Amino acid sequence: MVATASTPAPAAVQALHTTVIGWYEANARDLPWRTPDASPWAVMVSEFMLQQTPVKRVLPAYAAWLERWPTPASLAADAPGEAVRMWGRLGYPRRALRLHAAATAITEQHDGVVPDDHAALLALPGVGEYTAAAVASFAFRQRHAVLDTNVRRVFARAVTGVEYPANATTAAERRTAHELLPAGDERAATWAVAVMELGALVCTARGPECGACPLFAECAWQRAGCPPYQGPARRGQTYEGTDRQVRGKLLAVLRDAHGLVTQGRLDVVWPDAIQRARALDGLVADGLVEPVGPGTYRLPQ
Repeated sequence: MVATASTPAPAAVQALHTTVIGWYEANARDLPWRTPDASPWAVMVSEFMLQQTPVKRVLPAYAAWLERWPTPASLAADAPGEAVRMWGRLGYPRRALRLHAAATAITEQHDGVVPDDHAALLALPGVGEYTAAAVASFAFRQRHAVLDTNVRRVFARAVTGVEYPANATTAAERRTAHELLPAGDERAATWAVAVMELGALVCTARGPECGACPLFAECAWQRAGCPPYQGPARRGQTYEGTDRQVRGKLLAVLRDAHGLVTQGRLDVVWPDAIQRARALDGLVADGLVEPVGPGTYRLPQ
């Protein structure tokens, strides 16, 4: 790969596809949402859960979720608060509400069947650009550019020659992703997951195993001498002492309660009353907690 903005030559692109897909076929993890019998709904659930969450934490939650709600209709029939409860400690619990909203829309607008049309997927509540492309590609084997953090990092290094992509997806990244897509649907779908797996296992954010990378010889970043990142400061993942931590502690009390929770039970989870009140207000504003009466709360019904 050459570190230019121009489209690589067709022969180079074909060789890139063969290399990465060949590596994937030999090294892919055996994950339940990749099995031939995984339903489109199972793929959608996995995509919601995997956002900003490692696979090892998702696996048990994914299995429990599908055991309880094997179809969109089964989830839609339950209260949104039950989705929040089952989400447990995966983090970013608004994803549970969004998945419930998507299941409700699928049930009401698509007869309980996850649509195979990309535009229809994108129209579902809680489904953004990445998730729509991922479900269309992985569940229905369609040709779409799937750009998650791992894919963007592989393209940044192998194609553009920089250590990390920008904080937000750029138009240039989208062009690169479309230019590199194989022509056929099936091969494009395999390519999408293969690049993602390469970023997850080898071309990682910290400590990339460049010596084990199938693209080592062609990588623009390697050819440039692995220059250090020069872009805007990258967002951190601090947690201790943040409002996010307080929100998690408050939500844990409500998840475990299976009923109404008084203010007193929430007050003991965090000593800073101002931060605690701010976190609780945020949970209410996000629809994750419902005030029932003065000083009484529950998960959304």
